[in-house]
Amino acid sequence: MARVLLSFVEQAKFIFARRCWKPGMAKTSNIVDFLEAGIRAENLRQKAIASNIANLKTPGYRRIDVKFEELLAKALDSSGSADLSEIEPKIHKPKQTPVKANGNDVTLEVEVGNMVKNTLRHKAYIRLLGKKYSQIELAIDVK
Repeated sequence: MARVLLSFVEQAKFIFARRCWKPGMAKTSNIVDFLEAGIRAENLRQKAIASNIANLKTPGYRRIDVKFEELLAKALDSSGSADLSEIEPKIHKPKQTPVKANGNDVTLEVEVGNMVKNTLRHKAYIRLLGKKYSQIELAIDVK
């Protein structure tokens, strides 16, 4: 678990360094915006996973997922800079999983695995955001 969290933190730093920060822009507000957007996406993804699990045996139900990372990358690549507070995660139906006889494509093991990954990402965002706020608070208290 620690290895996954560390890997995710490194990915977040890399994404921020390559896509979010531009010379002349305030690094603090960009990283905070990035983390807040990630938290919003993970909250929505958790609801989607819960919906999938709740409909595990519902005939004809197709699983839903959240599209966020692709939207973020596209917005940052297309305009050079993006207002991360305006990039909203979207619910979509991937329709890439095998369908059972009743027309349902939800697998409990897959959803539990997605929930674990989602929880780790969410915790990483929260910890990084807390650390950033602690740094800001420390900087304000310096006399």
